[in-house]
Amino acid sequence: MITVELARSLRDAGLVWKPASGDRFSIDTPAFDPEALDAEVFTVSDMTIEAQHYPTGTILGFNGTTEWALDSVELNEALWLPREDQLREMLRGAFRSLVRLETSEDAAPEYRVDIVFRGAPSSHTAADPAEAYGRAVLTLVSASSAAL
Repeated sequence: MITVELARSLRDAGLVWKPASGDRFSIDTPAFDPEALDAEVFTVSDMTIEAQHYPTGTILGFNGTTEWALDSVELNEALWLPREDQLREMLRGAFRSLVRLETSEDAAPEYRVDIVFRGAPSSHTAADPAEAYGRAVLTLVSASSAAL
């Protein structure tokens, strides 16, 4: 799973989230105690957390959650934590490879995602494949936003 910091960077760079069943998110608003919610990851599900679309915007409705005094949050109060498969799909034709890098026996494995965007190759390394994919997506989203 990607870090909250990377998820914030993706959002701030302009990545748009259209909630769908199976999407993961955390609450990211000053109205909630950040320490209490930092480790909380929620999953959109038609049974418990449902994306409800209204003309005024999208909210995430918490259906039947008894452990929380929380009915819903506005979409801008939720921070999308895209899955590895979603990040890989976002790369589309820019994606070239995912490589597990050789490390010493006592070191954690590292992964490198290679992309080519507008003819320029770039590599993005992280300890988790999803994080490496996320860094590559951030490069694309940032470059696309800068071009506007």
